[in-house]
Amino acid sequence: QVQLVESGGGLVQAGGSLKLSCAASGRPLVSYVLAWFRRAPGKEREFVARLNWSGGVTYVTDSVKGRFTISRDSAKNTVYLQMNTLKPEDTAAYYCAAGSGARSGLRIEYMYWGQGTQVTVSS
Repeated sequence: QVQLVESGGGLVQAGGSLKLSCAASGRPLVSYVLAWFRRAPGKEREFVARLNWSGGVTYVTDSVKGRFTISRDSAKNTVYLQMNTLKPEDTAAYYCAAGSGARSGLRIEYMYWGQGTQVTVSS
């Protein structure tokens, strides 16, 4: 199993920044894709970004491209989501997920999930 623990959420004003962290443990991540999803109140959970652990290739969904960046620290087994120029519509619970061989942002491809961290952006 892979255990995932998110941190770094909080309350921030519009235009501000936050950096989320997701610490992974339990298994080597070499065959895994680590991703961030979010669920806004009253909405479905949506894909935000993913990172292929072995090659470092990243993908960010269009709605946050240019504002959010996904990265990793291999030594710490941690993946990050740097969020800049935050907007009130970014308010959501943010979840870290891991999937072996995942190729997309489909939730079904991710077997392991963290408990989430809340991000609230005030206007």
